[in-house]
Amino acid sequence: MARPRQFDEEEVVRAARDQFWSVGYNGTSIDDLSAVTGLGRGSLYGAFEDKHALFLRALDSYNSDALGAWRTALGGPGPALPMLERHVRNVADGVVWDVERRGCMMAKSAAELSAVDEGVAERIAAVVRGLHGALQGCIARAQAEGSLDADADADTLASLLLAVLRGLEALGKAGATAEVVSGAAEQALALLPRVPAEGSQKRSAMRVSDP
Repeated sequence: MARPRQFDEEEVVRAARDQFWSVGYNGTSIDDLSAVTGLGRGSLYGAFEDKHALFLRALDSYNSDALGAWRTALGGPGPALPMLERHVRNVADGVVWDVERRGCMMAKSAAELSAVDEGVAERIAAVVRGLHGALQGCIARAQAEGSLDADADADTLASLLLAVLRGLEALGKAGATAEVVSGAAEQALALLPRVPAEGSQKRSAMRVSDP
């Protein structure tokens, strides 16, 4: 009978995630993983098969947290447009505050492995679709509430914001100043097709009076 494992598998995945996030897949050895997790090679192989399988678990963990954070930030209660504005600014602030320029594990993994690793490429593509969907859903809510032009293409607007938000990280990694990063975020928000307050109130009144 196999002995029960004497470690928390999720804690091991989180420790491995931090290692991969910091130095990448190719920069991480099994000895590195053994050091950060406290497990010997045999235990690592027994629990996760190999380095690649553990990396995919770590990437899945990161992606799940990242996508969950976006969905929470963009899908909570309250008016949608302020929520969208706050999210864009928070992403920009996160880039500015990342003084170690650690960046996003998903983006780093895509740059390192997507061209040669189908499993990584599929995971990254799925998360990007999820991030786009979270933005699109928030934009559609803002349109329904009358704060953004209902005739605008929510899908295209979501694509624009996603491109900007993912690009902010590249700016940060390249050493762009806080003013450049924040300025790009504010310009993206300025491009949103807002409905003047008076027009928004009229639309709301029309919806209330509709039979």
